[in-house]
Amino acid sequence: MTKRTAAKYKIDRRMGENIWGRPKSPVNRREYGPGQHGQRRKAKISDFGLQLRAKQKLKGYYGDLTEKQFRRIFREAERLKGDTGELLIGLLERRLDAVVYRAKFVPTIFAARQFVNHRHVRVNGHLVNIPSYRVKEGDVIEVRDRSKQMAAILEATQLPERDVPDYIDVDNSKLTATFVRTPSLGDVPYPVMMEPNLVIEFYAQN
Repeated sequence: MTKRTAAKYKIDRRMGENIWGRPKSPVNRREYGPGQHGQRRKAKISDFGLQLRAKQKLKGYYGDLTEKQFRRIFREAERLKGDTGELLIGLLERRLDAVVYRAKFVPTIFAARQFVNHRHVRVNGHLVNIPSYRVKEGDVIEVRDRSKQMAAILEATQLPERDVPDYIDVDNSKLTATFVRTPSLGDVPYPVMMEPNLVIEFYAQN
């Protein structure tokens, strides 16, 4: 299981953006960075800095993945035929914790990872407790029967700040979700702009 190394709001502050679109993000109140020097005038960011920021933002969005995990996913996208940036996004969105989050079974991506890890989720009728498990098109993800009355689930399904994307078909009455298709970058409802092209440039030079 990936270790959560920083509070989600601290990640927002570090990035200077509300990367999950949460109404309680501190960036909504103050856009400067954390710490006593956060309000200093920002210097112009170098190309390397922009590339690094794009990688950190994308990596952070999916639960602050470790560098090892994220690089492995990137290398896999690089080996596949097609646009590496689009393929990278597709592989990230096929993670089981990402699908659970997109289906609004839980309020945050961090909660999704814990939810899967604690054996609350079935894929095609089988319990799966690996957040990085990669779903396939047509897979049915469901909340285990005895977990359906958990307060976190009932709260998450009512969240107004995000919608379920059209590449996931959700039945809220049964708490099931079908992964319809692998999305492209333009299909994914990121609250902020993600730039996988800059991630490609970062790894090409490092």
